[in-house]
Amino acid sequence: MTTIADIPQAKPSRRGSLTLRVGLALLGIHLVLGLLTVFWTPYDPAAMAGGRLSPPSLAHWAGTDRLGRDLMTQIMIGSRIALMVGAGAVVIGALIGVTLGLLAAFATRFLDDVLAAALDILIAFPTLLLAMLVVAASESASLGTAIVALGIALSAIVARLTRILAKRVLAQDYITAARTSGTSWPMVVFKHILPNIWPTLSVNFALQFGLAVIAEASLSYLGLGAPPPNASWGRLLQEAQGTVYTAPLGAILPGIALVILVIGMNFLADGLRDRADPMRGAAR
Repeated sequence: MTTIADIPQAKPSRRGSLTLRVGLALLGIHLVLGLLTVFWTPYDPAAMAGGRLSPPSLAHWAGTDRLGRDLMTQIMIGSRIALMVGAGAVVIGALIGVTLGLLAAFATRFLDDVLAAALDILIAFPTLLLAMLVVAASESASLGTAIVALGIALSAIVARLTRILAKRVLAQDYITAARTSGTSWPMVVFKHILPNIWPTLSVNFALQFGLAVIAEASLSYLGLGAPPPNASWGRLLQEAQGTVYTAPLGAILPGIALVILVIGMNFLADGLRDRADPMRGAAR
């Protein structure tokens, strides 16, 4: 079996390694917060634990929101929801997108052209708009619906990338040699195609994760995401917009949490890209 790993490659650049570590560190912060909420939170997420719009104190490290709920608890719950949405949307988008992309790569020329045109049309629509249409069609806004909607919306990008990468691999001489030796097409996919396209796909998945988190926050801000009592960062921003001048932390802290997670995923994607293509990282 011939894979990218068999080809001598340059060592990853120091910048690429640093970028990867920074991305993992920022993602790790949210992983710790998200996992912690499974076992413990400072207060009950739905409890009116203090006065309305209280400033930060020893009792409430980030203050309280307009309903008197502990803001730090809400932000921690938001980390868990964001991670669930990002991971769920990426898994759904990967399953659908990789399957469609491989089918297009193996399809006849006519069917390949039809699938390619359909994917281009779907990609032309903004991810958030496609997700809104899926949520609207389900007639009920929920966290699960938002995850499925975002996964479907992101699958078109994954499918087109998979199709392009798979076609490049299929054009290699070792694929012809494998088929000549009697290797079945399913084995060609799992032994040759997927191992070779996975490094590039992993970079795309990291970017899709950040995109899904932003899209879910936007859906929640519009009232189409996770409904109460789910403390989505987008819903926290929507609730805080009326008190942004009197209690700015209600809007600033969820925004900072969102930015840290998205930047972390972008750094992670950049580090993975440099790992997959060390010469690119060394050239910068």
